[in-house]
Amino acid sequence: MKSFTSSFAAFALALLPAAVSSAAQYTVTDLGTLGGAFSGGLAINDNGQVTGVATTNAVINGVSVSHAFSYYGAMRDLGTLGGTYGEGFGVNASGQVVGSSTTAGDVALHAFLYTGGAMQDLGTLGGTFSSGNGINASGHVAGYSSTSGDVADHAFLYDGTMHDLGTFGGTISRGLAINDSGEVTGGAYTNGDVDEHAFLYTGGMMHDLGKGSLGQGINDSGQVVGSSGTPDGHVHAFLYTGGVMHDLGTLGASDSEARGINDIGQVVGWNGMGGGAAFLYDSVHGMVDLNSLIVSSSGWDLTGALAINNAGQITGEGTIGGQTHAFLLTPVPEPSTWALLAMGGAALLLVGRRKIKVARPN
Repeated sequence: MKSFTSSFAAFALALLPAAVSSAAQYTVTDLGTLGGAFSGGLAINDNGQVTGVATTNAVINGVSVSHAFSYYGAMRDLGTLGGTYGEGFGVNASGQVVGSSTTAGDVALHAFLYTGGAMQDLGTLGGTFSSGNGINASGHVAGYSSTSGDVADHAFLYDGTMHDLGTFGGTISRGLAINDSGEVTGGAYTNGDVDEHAFLYTGGMMHDLGKGSLGQGINDSGQVVGSSGTPDGHVHAFLYTGGVMHDLGTLGASDSEARGINDIGQVVGWNGMGGGAAFLYDSVHGMVDLNSLIVSSSGWDLTGALAINNAGQITGEGTIGGQTHAFLLTPVPEPSTWALLAMGGAALLLVGRRKIKVARPN
């Protein structure tokens, strides 16, 4: 007859897979603002450092001044390239930030690289506009820029020099994310600029992922997420993996959009355009409303999740106290999971000690 201890150990361990696979819970941190009423978190690195945009307490011509920020325990103003506006779109493990900022007199908007405590102007492909949208561990930047004469915007890859990635035959393309292998995703138009197609730039070539789509995020495995048109005229979040684009569906709204993916395939984004619900998607749980994974009394309405790191931390924007603020979600272990681990481990230890004692010679 089995002992109670060994039976309990088996029972506890049998429950572990279900407990571990259940949806994680999160703590939510308000990242605040730079003195104004608005902020949004747009990117996060594996250290939990966030970048995005926040309003300051300055107002010019009735418009609040917005600057790029870096948050790591506190929000820091990264300034601008001399103008009144800046926004951070990407941050790598070294804390380098990329984004866009107006130049002196707000006469142009240029991509920037913030490194070593200074904001560097990355220039353009010949026009007056550029935006840095993603940065990898090597400091290479993906973005898009107007070409000479401001006649078109083209995706670029910056590695000390800004390289034009071209289009699918149209006049417009946008680079929006980059992984550590230097693969870029975004969107590019075909001949006549009728349709935008998501692309994966790899091996020196731009590969077409499908009509009416836009790539917004990419992980180190080359999986791409974004949004794509559906046959009924709506837009759905997608995951492109293994050469196939998968419709991630919605949480009941007509539209959804995926914005970020980490290396284990967790996806975040929006459900419902124009302010719906932030979602988390994985292959086990499908699409889950992040509002259901935080304390209901928190006061938060998480409206959009924009980036996720490999630790599962998520940043985006939501409403709190009547204002829209950037947030940081940090996963916390479920008490039931750790309790079962502890109980199962203790039970196994007792069983092991009992077996050793029985096996010991007289």
